[in-house]
This record gives sequence, C-alpha cells and structure tokens, in this order.
Amino acid sequence: MSSACVVWRKSTYSSNNGGDCLEWAPSVAASGVVPVRDSKRPTGPTLTLSAGSWSAFVTSMKDEAASRL
Repeated sequence: MSSACVVWRKSTYSSNNGGDCLEWAPSVAASGVVPVRDSKRPTGPTLTLSAGSWSAFVTSMKDEAASRL
C-alpha cells in the first residue's frame, strides 16, 4: 500500500493541540483491511487491522467515551 495514494481521515476524537491523534484510511477499508496511523508521524509505521478488529476497536472507544458522561 503506497501512502501517497491513500486518503487519510483523522479521528473526530483527536484534538488539534498535539494530543492523541489517530488517522485511518476509509478508501482502503473497503478492501476488508483498515490501515491506521499516528497523524503526528505520517511517514511512520501503519498498523493494518481486519475490518472486524477495527469495528471492535471503534465500538470499545465509543463505549468508553459514553461511560465518561
């Protein structure tokens, strides 16, 4: 996967002040794998998750956020 042709989307939970910043590539996710990277290190390593693992991760993050309300 060449990152030059991948469009990355920043998490809506990421802050703009240099905190925890996660990006994922929805256009690649259609293939069944979801690339994830640290937006502070765009040339750094990319973690590739299965669609099921990505879904479980997102669900757990939403559940955690809801529990803080």
